[in-house]
Amino acid sequence: MNRLIKHCLNCRLKGLSWVSSSFKYNQRQYSEKVESQGKSFEGLLRCDANDVALTPISFLERSAKVFRDRTSIVYGSVTFTWEHTYFRCLKLASALSHLGISQQDVVATLMPNVPAMNELHFAVPMAGAVLCTLNTRHDSNMISVILRHSEAKILFVDQELLKVAEGALHLLEKQPILVLFLEPDGSSSPNSNSSIYEYESLVQDGRTEFTIRRPKSEWDPISINYTSGTTSRPKGVVYSHRGAYLNSLATTFLHGMGSMPVYLWTVPMFHCNGWCLTWGLAALGGTNVCLRRVCPKDIYESIDLHKVTHMGGAPTVLNMIVNAPSCDKKTLPHKVDIMTGGSPPPPNILLKIEELGFRVSHLYGLTETYGPGTYCIWRPEWDTLPKEEQAKLKARQGMHHFCLEDIDVKDPDTMKSVPADGKTFGEIMFRGNTVMSGYFKDQTASQEAFRGGWFQSGDIAVKHADGYLEVKDRSKDVIISGGENISSVELETVLYSHPAILEAAVVARPDNHWGQTPCAFVKLKEGFQIDAENIIKFCRDNLPHYMAPRTVVFEDLPRTSTGKVQKFVLREKAKVMGSLS
Repeated sequence: MNRLIKHCLNCRLKGLSWVSSSFKYNQRQYSEKVESQGKSFEGLLRCDANDVALTPISFLERSAKVFRDRTSIVYGSVTFTWEHTYFRCLKLASALSHLGISQQDVVATLMPNVPAMNELHFAVPMAGAVLCTLNTRHDSNMISVILRHSEAKILFVDQELLKVAEGALHLLEKQPILVLFLEPDGSSSPNSNSSIYEYESLVQDGRTEFTIRRPKSEWDPISINYTSGTTSRPKGVVYSHRGAYLNSLATTFLHGMGSMPVYLWTVPMFHCNGWCLTWGLAALGGTNVCLRRVCPKDIYESIDLHKVTHMGGAPTVLNMIVNAPSCDKKTLPHKVDIMTGGSPPPPNILLKIEELGFRVSHLYGLTETYGPGTYCIWRPEWDTLPKEEQAKLKARQGMHHFCLEDIDVKDPDTMKSVPADGKTFGEIMFRGNTVMSGYFKDQTASQEAFRGGWFQSGDIAVKHADGYLEVKDRSKDVIISGGENISSVELETVLYSHPAILEAAVVARPDNHWGQTPCAFVKLKEGFQIDAENIIKFCRDNLPHYMAPRTVVFEDLPRTSTGKVQKFVLREKAKVMGSLS
């Protein structure tokens, strides 16, 4: 295992020679003898009988046999079984091949959580291609940038996003083939543009006799996930079949899933391939309950109607559920496991959502770690603690999962581990098989990310005495005021505990005397009216005075489609305010 990891890191540091427009890969050659510690073990043979490349495709192949009659997908009145899903994906892979898709071509999607999005996660790699899922909130210009960079040959687009897609195609000299997904209930008008393929027709035209194009190596790319591109051009994070396979298994474990779970899709499937659960649910024969839009009413109704056992979402989704109108809420028929991640969740939100009947677990990761990389492993001895203390512990990012080799908090300059004192800041770093293969067509960025033999996350954290990590901020979000480091996350946690505040985000505002001071952007709950002085006093009563915001702005918070606050927007506003003072 160590030899494989060392080899992987060496490949990355040598410039990721396979991460190019053609996805060329330098395959390792194995002898028939297995060498170990200088000894030759005669009679051992590495062959097809004992050496098969790890790939999520195998999850679907197995589920078609083991769970053939179990429900795989639910979407309104549409339901499929796993056997049905397997043959649909096989036919779709066949159709892709007929359209000219060959080994390691890129196929892009611009879709919400509809059945087609789930099927494409299998059909595209079954055709030997690489899946590129696009953020549904991107505008036409950003979509065109990614399509050009990824060299996508086909774009699958949902009917609601057709205008955005067409706007992007107009900006391209070389346009990909367009395939349109229409609502299966017949409420949408058929496409009149003869140059655009229709998704369901494409599936029906495929052949079930198609031979799956399995990866030649488990290190072959399976998907590209572009970062949000909020501060610069987005980078294409490349996942391998091996990493996707391993993180799919790890994520189902983090969710506490057993056989045949029922999962409600509130995490965007385009985001880290749905935290790899688009593939992982097939391994367990689970049911994908697809939800086009995320709103509390539909969440509660889906749980009640389909007996949902698991779901996930960023803290903003939890906040949405907690603060939903009483008319939208329903008593849960059973405990529902909900996994949250994306940004550190406020402890009071965790406390309130558990009071509604949800059982919350907390994970942490990045696009570069296939989504979930750590989780807050609950310890039985914490059961006797007060609920408020339990919520604080649950808000930590915890420890790495069993498919990741290691995680640590290090000084990025010396690469030494910080002391486990819960106080010393350092950068979170990852190492293992579920770390990205690299950034597509960006050797310099790949080498910088893997500097020192670890993936450097850019997230600032402390390490507690029990080894658990706690994220304090993104490195660019730490506020330095009068020489003191202020954690925006810590200040946001206090703001969320104010009874009148629905949402909060804190950024640095330039200050001629202090250098920077905290600037809080807040959205109040309906029916509440308070002023900035009230909020500042509340923070001073619960924090050291220097950590309290000196500026409070009341407005809706700009968010990405995955629920993260777009702090770069708020930083620009705070910068303008600082220049005017």
